[in-house]
Amino acid sequence: MYNALVKPLLFRLDAEKAHHLVFNNLKRAYRLPAAAAALRGLYGLRHPNLEREVFGLRFQNPVGLAAGFDKNAELTTELAALGFGFVEIGTVTPRPQPGNPTPRLFRLPQDGALLNRMGFNNHGAEAAAARLRQRRPEGLIIGGNIGKNKDTPNEQAAQDYVACVEALHEVVDYFVVNVSSPNTPGLRQLQEREPLIQLLQQVQERNQALPKPRPLLLKIAPDLTDSQLDDILLIARETNLSGLVATNTTISRDGLTTPAAQVAGLGAGGLSGKPLRQRATEVIRYLSQHSRGQLPIIGVGGIHSAADAREKLEAGASLLQLYTGFIYEGPALVRQINSALVKL
Repeated sequence: MYNALVKPLLFRLDAEKAHHLVFNNLKRAYRLPAAAAALRGLYGLRHPNLEREVFGLRFQNPVGLAAGFDKNAELTTELAALGFGFVEIGTVTPRPQPGNPTPRLFRLPQDGALLNRMGFNNHGAEAAAARLRQRRPEGLIIGGNIGKNKDTPNEQAAQDYVACVEALHEVVDYFVVNVSSPNTPGLRQLQEREPLIQLLQQVQERNQALPKPRPLLLKIAPDLTDSQLDDILLIARETNLSGLVATNTTISRDGLTTPAAQVAGLGAGGLSGKPLRQRATEVIRYLSQHSRGQLPIIGVGGIHSAADAREKLEAGASLLQLYTGFIYEGPALVRQINSALVKL
């Protein structure tokens, strides 16, 4: 039904308007009598073979929703009913910010891709924390993807990440430090070895001082070289990271079917979806092999089918995340992947 009826209607709308329409209608539908049970019946799947224990947390299944969809922790209960084993909120910043000017989200249907330059638009860490205190589904693992405000200089970035940890640590199960988005000016400079070590050391120091420290992960770009990936693995050991999220969106435009002039006309931003699948898998495989499988990896990038999911797991991912595939294939994708994984 999604591909035949819903998707054609949504794809006639501006991409961000369609996102808000789906978001709001899912909220409304969930309020109807028996809606939660109906959604769980359609899309949920519980089976012992799906359960995973990763960085000390027990996941009902390995299929999660990547950061960017539910930035403000407004839809976690509804998303749990759609079968996700975990949901990563954010990217959250200490202070609310509107993000970049619209339009800032675009579809490339010929490539099964999205291009976005959202710019960490969110209501702020305290607002997200307040929502999770009021409404959090039982059994759903929730991650907090954290970033810095646009107007915070890189030299003071650690203060923003620490502030997010302090605001969210009681209501999320793990943290992801996001320094790899291409949509905040200068942010990716924090991926360089020395700035990254300093940043992670400060965030980890505060995290470990909390009554219940959370697993701390780092989200990396797919555009890093092998030598940079080697640095990431060394930094992960040095700062005692619990895992990596591989990968964020790419700034590359190579191999697209969409005409180059059309893509150029859309402007800057990070590309996600099918064009990212191969590179994301390569990064996962490299990290897994060079860490000898000792560092858990959340694999994300171009997962549009159960076969894509298996590819990421075979490359060394412990868990998976969807975003663009969820937009293009619909909520049935979660159950399709979990159904296939039950049989492995």
